[in-house]
Amino acid sequence: MRLPVLPGVLALLLLAGAARGDGETGRMLAAAHAQIGVTVRYAPAYVRLDYPGGDVAVDRGVCSDVLIRAMRAVGVDLQVDVHRDMRAHFSDYPRHWGLTRPDANIDHRRVPNLERYFERSGKSLPLSRDPADFEPGDFVSWRLDGGQPHIGIVSDQRSADGLRPLIVHNIGAGTQLEDVLFEWKMSGHFRYFAGPSGATP
Repeated sequence: MRLPVLPGVLALLLLAGAARGDGETGRMLAAAHAQIGVTVRYAPAYVRLDYPGGDVAVDRGVCSDVLIRAMRAVGVDLQVDVHRDMRAHFSDYPRHWGLTRPDANIDHRRVPNLERYFERSGKSLPLSRDPADFEPGDFVSWRLDGGQPHIGIVSDQRSADGLRPLIVHNIGAGTQLEDVLFEWKMSGHFRYFAGPSGATP
């Protein structure tokens, strides 16, 4: 779903996007970086949200909220898009939580649902151990050592040795920029917009 320009925290994210580039990928990525130092807590509790445009307090969130907020800065509301797709194709989505129908308060904040939505939307790319296969603005998902799903955004900044792109994510201490691309078992690689190479899935 494409959104109009929204007030509040999204205005800050949109301003940040203007400094990084005019393209959707650049603006989305800038909005992700703008969350660093703003979202400082990891808060996985179920919260009843407005719809559309629902969000938890900006100082807190989970890994998926990094993507959701960044995408809203370029007019894409994953809360709406995932909910609509789940309403139409509920049986195609994971059944890990015992739900019998979609829930717009939480579905878009669950990594397995985002993975399935991106797959269904034709955004999937092959998994890879080659850093050159990852472009700024790509989404990457993993399974942590205990099996917990996690997701982040590929940054346009590089590791200290220059070999890998950094990742914007929230794994427990708020939104961070870290060298974790190959830290865990990768489960998904997605490109929503064309990257600098112009390549799309």
